[in-house]
Amino acid sequence: MLPSAGMSNGYLRKDSSERKFGLVHRDKLRKGGRSSKDLRHGHGAKVPGQGNPRINGCTEYDAAYFQSYSHVGIHEEMIKDRVRTETYRSAIFQYQSAIEGKVVVDVGCGTGILSIFCALAGAKRVYAVDASEIAIQANEVVKANNLSDKIIVLLGRVEDVDIDEEVDVIISEWMGYMLLYESMLSSVITARDRWLKPGGLILPSHATLYMAPITHSDRYNESIEFWRNVYGIDMSAMVPLAKQCAFEEPSVETIIGENVLTWPFVVKHVDCYTVTIVELETITAKYKFVSMMQAPLHGFAFWFDVEFAGPANMPNDNHSPSSLGEGSTSLLGDSTTVSSDACANGSNQRRKRAKSMETLVLSTAPEDEPTHWQQTLLYFYEPVDVKQDQVIEGSLTLSQSKENPRFLNIHLEYTSGGRSFVKESVMR
Repeated sequence: MLPSAGMSNGYLRKDSSERKFGLVHRDKLRKGGRSSKDLRHGHGAKVPGQGNPRINGCTEYDAAYFQSYSHVGIHEEMIKDRVRTETYRSAIFQYQSAIEGKVVVDVGCGTGILSIFCALAGAKRVYAVDASEIAIQANEVVKANNLSDKIIVLLGRVEDVDIDEEVDVIISEWMGYMLLYESMLSSVITARDRWLKPGGLILPSHATLYMAPITHSDRYNESIEFWRNVYGIDMSAMVPLAKQCAFEEPSVETIIGENVLTWPFVVKHVDCYTVTIVELETITAKYKFVSMMQAPLHGFAFWFDVEFAGPANMPNDNHSPSSLGEGSTSLLGDSTTVSSDACANGSNQRRKRAKSMETLVLSTAPEDEPTHWQQTLLYFYEPVDVKQDQVIEGSLTLSQSKENPRFLNIHLEYTSGGRSFVKESVMR
């Protein structure tokens, strides 16, 4: 943070070369783009870009990213996320009439579980695409379930693979931390523009990124205040380094509704049927909050939800196999929110996004059932005391890093109680 009023919330920049690939963020990584090999007849292929980091536009960062997804632990964590996996399964069967007898592409298929759900829902053919060598295991999973006649596993990037027909459905679990980390949505957009028929189905169809100011004294005490008295020894000299290590970069962790000081703000609403790659390169929003309580402001939390809705006039089926039921109407998730457009015009009008009773929602809000995405927290080095009804306002810019487009640059300006600050960080 760079204070403008003599405060000490300084953000210490770090040489980005210290993390060449940046593929270490809590040891959890999501999926990426693809070069092409049909694995139905069996032999593995090198991950695109290895040995030559610029083949087919695949950079050395992409190659390292794809390689990270060859580890089974990442896929185990995602599959064991019951909220995630059961919601996707529910959505597939909710739209069974749009999938049965149709052609599907699964962008970033991983182990192939979503492709198999689609095949079980009656898809005529599923193209399961992934640039990681996990596609080799996915092909074996497909064989073991006697679905090789329906599922074609392609090892390669969506940008490079060849599919010689239009598709009716695109399904993908593309969401990263803070929704946009890893930039995988670009691959979904590419698949849409290359293959999706007019009026085709995209699952999920919409996504919304939220932010809200938070108070979290326990976390601050555990990471910072701890050093002031360690077994009776004054180790306060460690505090500046502790703050840098704990709060320099965004932190992925779980908070609860009581940590949130206000109604959330909509940073970005994404319509997967219309969004463009260029639109995602830089996102800017102005926000204004009114604190609901007196508490120390420790930073901001970010979370998202995604909706599974078809294009206009597409029917869905009302027989989901999941026990999750319909989308959450949570206080902090997809209920009342502040429109980013409205706030940009100086209005703090709240609105409620209308949903049909059948729309499934996967929410990562603080008071909803936890997921492996948790929430992303951007902490200040020093808390700011706020009173009830005190205004917290400023602007947020999220941009793809020039160093590596899968990284997310964060520029946050905020003002409260007459003091203004800037916090800059990179999600690597």
